[in-house]
Amino acid sequence: MYLEHVNLVVSDIPEILTFYQAAFPHWKIRTEGSGHWNGKPRNWLHFGDDYHYIAFSDHGEGKNRNLEGHQVGLAHFAYVTNNIEATISRLKNAGFEIAKAGAEEPYRKNVYFIDPAGYEVEFVEYLSDIPEQRNLTR
Repeated sequence: MYLEHVNLVVSDIPEILTFYQAAFPHWKIRTEGSGHWNGKPRNWLHFGDDYHYIAFSDHGEGKNRNLEGHQVGLAHFAYVTNNIEATISRLKNAGFEIAKAGAEEPYRKNVYFIDPAGYEVEFVEYLSDIPEQRNLTR
C-alpha cells in the first residue's frame, strides 16, 4: 500500500503550480477539467508522475489554518528528495523562501517551505539507508 495522491483545495491553480513545478520538475499535468463541487464551479488538475500526484481544485475560500496555532487540520506533508540542496535552489530561484530549517540530525537533512496556498511542505534527504538511523529523531 502507498499514498497515491493528496487533494488540496486552493484559490489559484497557476500560482500553486509555480511552487510545485519548481519542487518537482519531472512531474507534469496528468489530467485536468472543470465542474461543480457542492454547487460551486471549480477547475481541477492532477499534477504528478505515473504513480503519485497532487490534485488541486481552485474553489477555495479564505486562508489556510494558522500553522503556528492549534487548530485541527493538516500540519504539513513531506517528500523525500535525493538532493535537498538542488530542491532548495529550485524553489528559491522560483521566488520561494525557506519557512524554517529542519533540526540538526546526523542521518537526514530537512527543510520546510510554505506553498502559495499556505500549506507547509517538508523536503527531506536521508543520509543513511538503515531504517533505525533514518527514523532516529532527537
